[in-house]
This record gives sequence, C-alpha cells and structure tokens, in this order.
Amino acid sequence: MSFKDASRILLNEDQMPKQWLNIVADMPEKLDPYINPATKKPATKEDFYPIFAKDLVDQEFSQEPFIDIPEEILDIYKMYRPSPLIRAKNLEKALGTPAKIYFKHEGLNTSGSHKLNSAVPQVYYNKMQGIKNLTTETGAGQWGTALAVAAAFYDMPLSVYMVKISAEQKPYRKAIMETFGAKVIKSPSDTTKAGRKILSEDPECPGSLGCAISEAVEVALNTPDTRYVLGSVLNQVVLHQSIIGLEAKKQMEIAGLYPDIVIGCAGGGSNLGGIMSAFMKDKLNKKANPYFIAAEPSACPSLTRGKYAYDFCDMSNITPLAKMYTLGSTFLPSAIHSGGLRYHGMSPILSKLYHDGYLDEARALSQRSVFEAAQLFAKHETILPAPESAHAIKTAIDEALKCKESGEAKVILFNLTGHGNFDMGAYMKYIENNIVDYSPSDEELQKGFDLLPDIS
Repeated sequence: MSFKDASRILLNEDQMPKQWLNIVADMPEKLDPYINPATKKPATKEDFYPIFAKDLVDQEFSQEPFIDIPEEILDIYKMYRPSPLIRAKNLEKALGTPAKIYFKHEGLNTSGSHKLNSAVPQVYYNKMQGIKNLTTETGAGQWGTALAVAAAFYDMPLSVYMVKISAEQKPYRKAIMETFGAKVIKSPSDTTKAGRKILSEDPECPGSLGCAISEAVEVALNTPDTRYVLGSVLNQVVLHQSIIGLEAKKQMEIAGLYPDIVIGCAGGGSNLGGIMSAFMKDKLNKKANPYFIAAEPSACPSLTRGKYAYDFCDMSNITPLAKMYTLGSTFLPSAIHSGGLRYHGMSPILSKLYHDGYLDEARALSQRSVFEAAQLFAKHETILPAPESAHAIKTAIDEALKCKESGEAKVILFNLTGHGNFDMGAYMKYIENNIVDYSPSDEELQKGFDLLPDIS
C-alpha cells in the first residue's frame, strides 16, 4: 500500500515542528495596528502589559517569520503531539466521491481539543514572569478545559468565566475544569462590575464571549499579580496553533499529496488559523494556490455578514480596538450549541486575509445541516465531532459532493479540532428534532453596526 492510500499518516516526536510559524511575516499588507481606546492612537506593547504576559505581548507584535518553541513547552506537547492525519475513506465511500478527504485529528489530547496548543505556552510564559493567578473566558468550554489542564501542569490558580448558556448546556465541561482545579463562574455574573451592569439591563441574559471577556479582563486588571489569557482571535494564539498546519503539511508531503481545499470552522480564528498556516504561507509566497474556506454559524456570521472595521474585543469596551470583521461588540448571538463559535468578531489575521482575498471564501451554515453532517461523519468514521468542528465537516462533505458531480479527485483537508463527547445534550436535541435554526435579521445586525466606535 502506498502512502497515498494510507488511512493514517503519523509523525514521530523527532518530526514535530520546533518552531511556530508567524504568518504575519508573509502577509503582503501588514495588519492595521491595535488602537488604544483612550488616546485613539496605535496601541503600544506597554498598553498590553497589564493584561498579558510580556513574552506573549512580544509575540503579539512580532514580525519574525518563525519563533522557537521552548523545550519546556515541547516536552508537554510530546504528551499528545504530533496528532494524526487521517483519511476519511469510509466517508468518501458513503458519499461516492472521487475526492480524497483528510482531517487533522486534534481531539485526542487530555482536554479534547486543539486549544491545549495555545493554553500550554500561555500558562508557561505567565509562570516564567512570576504571575500568580490567571483569568479567562470560555464559550463551549474547550478553551477553559484546555487552560485548566495547562494550569494544573504549572500549579497556576485559574478563574474561568464561562458563558452562562454554555455552562448550562455543557455541565460536564464545567466539571472537568473544576476537577483540574479551576474556579468556574457563569457569565454574566455578579462578581464583576461588567457582569452586574449586564444583569441589571437583562437579568436573563444568556451571556456571550464578549461579555465573559469583559469580566475576565476586569478581574485581571484589578487583581495583583494576575493576567488574562485568551484562547482565540489574538495573533499569539494563531501563532501557537500553527503547529497544526506545519504538521499537516509534513504529513501530506509523506503521502506525496498537497491539499486543493483547506477548511476550518471559524469563530474567533484559532481553528482555521492553525490548519491553514503552512499552506497559507505557500499561497502568499506564490508556491501553491490552495482554496481556503471558513465555515461559520449562520447565527453568528461575522465574516459573511459582518463589517470590516475597528471594534472592541469585549462587550464592556475595556480592551484595545482591533481591525476585524465584526457584528459589533454588543451583538448577543442566539444560544446555539456551537458555543465556541459565538463570538462577535474574527481574528485580525484571518480578517485581513479574507479582506485581501487570500482566505478565499466564508460560508454561514445552519445548525441542523451541521448536525446532519456530524451524524453522517460519526456513523462512517466512528468519531463523534464537536458541533464547532462539524461546521468544517459539513463544508468538506459539500466540496466532496461537488467533486462527485464534476469527477474531479480533489484533495480536501479539514481540521477536526474537538470531540463531541460532552455535547450529548445537543445531539439529543438534534435526534429529537428540537434543533432550531436561526439567522439574525439585517435590522438586528444593524443595531450592532450602529454602535461601532468611530476611529478617524
């Protein structure tokens, strides 16, 4: 059997990348700077130091093409990396497609998702700086779980503000975080000024990532020796997740293949940013021309229906302003089960690449169609995917069916960044036909756009 027919393509520890790839260095047009909301001038590193560890701020602003991964981080990575690249042969057969479908399986580590790739370095750099406590937010709970695992490695106290609707939908995620020693608070809460304000305006508020970020950042800014860490959106996170794409490219090379299409789900950007990294570098340097697709929920369509503008990353307007595709920091997504994709904005890196045409396409998908694809994938590949990752699966299936119509044997690569073992409530609702599709009206979106900050 040739490598082209292999079901799994594995790397050993020695083949694992020793550097992260910084795609910013290859972008023809550089990112617009963050803006200090008080001065309305470009933010400096010093503006970020009260929020993030200094080494992470350096990575946020870095223009270096590659950044060395410290040995201490590599040692922890080796507990669960390199992750396998798997060919979905049974799914191909079920679809009757000539396409070759591959997925990078990031859900095999302790936390159950790709989020550990950034959680480990973020806790590490804070620990090296002498920080005593960390705060964060989490939507579906994958980031909170990963950070709780990483914090336990380094014996670092952690407070997690979990979006209330997600905490209620996914109680076992909360239980895992608490098992690893994290303190979990449903957001909005009465523990912060930001949370109390939101609750005073809407006592039944289901919460949002923007709301949870506000609470976590507020605590970090007002507690000695405490910093905030974020699981998506930021440049540093996309940097850490580049290890996914770097490994995937090596594995494709072993098989003698190169993807025609690269797909990732898109909420804040860590999933797609990770899988596309090495292949996007090739595209920017005109070495190859893969087609990139971002798959997002129609209930929170930041790329497909958002504005490319400066906006706050949180609901209470504490954070610096970022140039990104956004629905407005006040936008409250509906309570869909893909909680990790319920964010009002998109990574500045992905936003810029999409705006400039290098990220080729964004698709907004309904919940029902996503769960239908997840069930089909589970039946044929024996893996129950997280609802977030199922957006990429749905898109991969659609592309494979196009190949069936055209007869083209394209190579499709997508990122499976988490398992759905803690999403059984959502799957039960799907089976019982109680999943509701929702898409915000133009009028609802306009309310958020009207409140975008004026940066001139």
